[in-house]
Amino acid sequence: MSCPICGKDTEAKYRPFCSKRCADIDLGRWLTGSYVIPGDAVEDEESPRPGDGPGRPENLH
Repeated sequence: MSCPICGKDTEAKYRPFCSKRCADIDLGRWLTGSYVIPGDAVEDEESPRPGDGPGRPENLH
């Protein structure tokens, strides 16, 4: 199996990558949004934030 970043043979310790460097490059791509799962765009809905809910004083009726 070859590393998806550089094409070298993989190392068991870093599988599916060949090294920590390539594993870190892949992680960085996920964290910066370089990888995108295809699909329809979804508009951000007004969803409750953590801590919002019926127990908060301003939400009691």
